[in-house]
Parts: sequence; structure tokens; C-alpha cells
Amino acid sequence: MRREVPIVICFLAGLSFILEYFIPHQNIRPFFENFRQWAIIVIAFAYVLGISNIVRVNYHVIQKKGRDWIYKIVLVLGLFFMIIVGIFFGGIREGTIFFWMYNNAYYPLQSTMFALLAFFIASAAFRAFRVRTFQASLLGITAILVMIGRVPIGENVWKSFPDLVEWIMNVPQLAGKRAIMIGAALGAISTALKVLVGLERTYLGGE
Repeated sequence: MRREVPIVICFLAGLSFILEYFIPHQNIRPFFENFRQWAIIVIAFAYVLGISNIVRVNYHVIQKKGRDWIYKIVLVLGLFFMIIVGIFFGGIREGTIFFWMYNNAYYPLQSTMFALLAFFIASAAFRAFRVRTFQASLLGITAILVMIGRVPIGENVWKSFPDLVEWIMNVPQLAGKRAIMIGAALGAISTALKVLVGLERTYLGGE
């Protein structure tokens, strides 16, 4: 029963969300809306479990003064600070403390993290990339053209460089991106169907 009950609940929940789009009947719609509200409640409890897990894991590191324990303290204090100001000091409306902290602290930190990540990805790609095949050569040349065309020096070298980059991004790049998205969507659908029918049970743990 420890595995059968979660599988049945998962199947019924997934089936209800699927039927909601294929049976748009007015008499059945209230049932789907109530089910969606229950799903939101379950997600809220999942957030509580996630927060408690973050506190538990970081508390042990702080207690033992493990690696980067100072940053763990900042993480936990920042977590509770944002929760408190979000609940008791006006929520996320403009002009509140939460809104100010999000725009002036969280958002700049997020931008900084992604900027550093971009440099790490570029350096890792430069070290790992080897031009050994025609496809790799085409990828390398295209990447160089796009990088040059995105900076002011590209337009100074050739006036039509930005137009070439826009064509690369809007035609071959977009075609490849759509093909990847279609493949990813088909993979997600197949995985979702395996979860619904009980063939995929890794979310239960142990299988």
C-alpha cells in the first residue's frame, strides 16, 4: 500500500488535469476547479517541507562550522527575512519592503550570478570544444560570428554584421531550437505517461 496509494493518487491527479482540456463541459468544470485548488494547497505544503529541509541541512553545517558555514547563515537569515517581510509587511505590492528587497538585492544578485555563469560556460566551452568534424567546425564558426556581431566592433568591421547575426538567430538557430523543443516535448509527454500508468516510479524513491 505504501506504493500503490501514491501511484493511484498520481494517476487520478494527472488524469484530471488532462481531462480538463478535453472535456470543457460547464457541469464538470467546478470539479476541475476544486481539484486545482487542492493541488495548490498540496504545493503550499510542499513549499513548507522544502523550507524545513533547507533549514535542517544548513543547520547541521552551521552547527559543525563546516565549509562555507558563514554563507549558510546568510542564506537562512535571508530566507526568513523575506518570508517575514512578505507576510507581515505588505506582501509583494510596489512600495513595500519585500518589493524593495527584491528589486535592489535579489534581482541584482541574480543578474550577477548569471553573468558569472556566462563566463564560466564560455571558458568551459573554450577548453572542451574541439573542431574535429564538419558539424563542429560549422558550430564554432557560427558561434564566433554571433559573438562578434553582438558587440560594437562587429558593426565597425562590417556594417551588415548585425543583420547577418539576426538572420542566423532567426532562421537556422530558431529552426534547430524548435526541433530540440519538439523532441523535449515528446520526451516529457512520454515520461508523463509512464508516470501516470505507474511504469516510472523513481519519484517514490528506491526504484
